[in-house]
Amino acid sequence: MIWKSEWKSLVWIALGFLIAFFLPMGIPRFDNAILEAFYLVKWYAQEHVILCLIPAFFIAGAIAVFVSQESVMKYLGPTANKILSYGVSSVSGSVLAVCSCTVLPLFSGIYRMGAGIGPATAFLYSGPAINILAIILTARILGAPLGIARAIGAILFSIVIGLIMHLLFRREEAAKKAVNIAMPASDNQRSLWQNGVFFAVMVAILVFANWGKPEASSGFWFQVYSAKWLITGLSAILLGIVLVYWIGIKAWKLVLVAVPVLISAVALPQYPLIAFACGAVGLGIVTSTDKGESEEWFGQTWDFTKQILPLLLFGVLAAGLLLGRPGGEGIIPSAWVDWAVGGNSFSSNLFASVVGAFMYFATLTEIPILQGLVGNGMGNGPALALLLSGPALSLPNMLVIRSVLGNRKTIAFVLLVVIMSTICGMIYGSFY
Repeated sequence: MIWKSEWKSLVWIALGFLIAFFLPMGIPRFDNAILEAFYLVKWYAQEHVILCLIPAFFIAGAIAVFVSQESVMKYLGPTANKILSYGVSSVSGSVLAVCSCTVLPLFSGIYRMGAGIGPATAFLYSGPAINILAIILTARILGAPLGIARAIGAILFSIVIGLIMHLLFRREEAAKKAVNIAMPASDNQRSLWQNGVFFAVMVAILVFANWGKPEASSGFWFQVYSAKWLITGLSAILLGIVLVYWIGIKAWKLVLVAVPVLISAVALPQYPLIAFACGAVGLGIVTSTDKGESEEWFGQTWDFTKQILPLLLFGVLAAGLLLGRPGGEGIIPSAWVDWAVGGNSFSSNLFASVVGAFMYFATLTEIPILQGLVGNGMGNGPALALLLSGPALSLPNMLVIRSVLGNRKTIAFVLLVVIMSTICGMIYGSFY
């Protein structure tokens, strides 16, 4: 019968019809939540896609092409030295300073190349959680004890979560270990230090293009912020040199790319995003029309983009609908959140961990949000719980992790973050 093969389609169509039929348009809270969702998507697209995600996609694509699987397995695979692999993964955020969504292409890249589930998830957590600038601002704005607790908790979390994930899925790790033993040595055209410089330059572009403005209008961090686009431009020039001499891209192609970048940078210095976008589009055109490794690099970058970007935008839209923007209102009233996270009970710490896990925080935005919540009566324990779960997870982040790891591993990772954040918040709250 036809219904045996088509009943799933019928259920989805009926569900879509019922949602449309009973859509609560005209109710002020719902109408405002719709606006909040699209405002959040617009903000995310303007602030994060070009400067954060596109460089991250290129880095992830480069990992898949220019880093040998043998190297990934050697340093991050199941047979790697545990102290080395977890040590590198756990402190990676101090270098990257990225949000929970920007780290996803990088995580996908190393996991696809054979990194063990333990080091890969340690990297996934530490990338957005262990951010030196965020920890410093936390200590300065919310107090030294909370800043120190955040730093220690995030580093230990990444290692413990990675080890538990390794134990939970040790059978799959054993299979990877067997593959590593049978894998032949790779024929790498570049030395380790050349690849190191190549990736360091791309990471520098990612980091400095997204360098946030500090509160103080003087001092070292403000000087770095003032020179962020100069440093980004110099890093881009160095990247061009690397692409010519080590990757084999024709110099004249990069010169053609540089022309619109320079014109837009000189003509519109107040809009650096335009020059950055020109450079990103130019790099995409050059790598997609070249042969060999460059073409493969673009192919891998495009695969990551197709897989991750739609899920992220949908997740941001859903997060905005439910919780609104920082300072805004979604379907769930912010007053409920403020009421639920007072004191240091198990329920308040768990609630803070769960809300933090589903809400999207751009890099450093969790601090002013938390400052407002603390001012409205949020307990110290729930504050730390939110700091440990919020930057590392979000609804968009979970959707992408599921597409990479599958349901079981994603559920395990999310539950570990929420449970450990809750426990850590309760311990901290009992002392402060």
